[in-house]
Amino acid sequence: MDTPSTDADVAPETLIAPAKLTLSLRVTGRRDDGYHLIDAEMVSLDLHDRLEIAPGDSLTVVGPHGTETVGPDEDNLVRRALALAGRTASVTLHKQIPAGAGLGGGSADAAAVLRWAGFTDLRAAAALGADIAFCLVGGRARVTGIGEIVDPLPHDQRTFTIVTPPIFCSTPAVYRAWDEMGGPAGDNGNDLEPAALVVAPELLRWRDELA
Repeated sequence: MDTPSTDADVAPETLIAPAKLTLSLRVTGRRDDGYHLIDAEMVSLDLHDRLEIAPGDSLTVVGPHGTETVGPDEDNLVRRALALAGRTASVTLHKQIPAGAGLGGGSADAAAVLRWAGFTDLRAAAALGADIAFCLVGGRARVTGIGEIVDPLPHDQRTFTIVTPPIFCSTPAVYRAWDEMGGPAGDNGNDLEPAALVVAPELLRWRDELA
């Protein structure tokens, strides 16, 4: 007689969550609700997190950058993406993308979950996190609005050297600093650079030594 299968017998699905790199970013305005409008070019990278999804309802974070995950479990973008899609799952997240480095690690993880769930609403995804809509589409794209308008661009094979100093730079804190500074333009194609240097002044030494 065949033995009935259980959730424990189901092999987990493996999802890949590519990091993103912002090649240029202009802040073009701010909505009444506080969201900033952007005009950016973003690309997906080979660097990625890996998620294993199985039946259940839990979240485990492991890997070299697993301890960098901050905030209550219910605030994790993976949890919030599952809630947005109306799904539950046991997720083991293998963190290879450093947090607070501008590489969209949390957004990439959320987008991987949304893809798995068949969720394609870019506007709702961007409301969850500004980079999630791009990460949901991937590739190379021009990103406008608050991040919900993603216009794919032709593939451009390039090699990037990514340097990630051990510095956590909060995106909300950078936008707040940018507002307080009066909305300065960046000299290197990124309007948020001056604000990031205010939030994390130690980045200045890294930038200048690598210039």
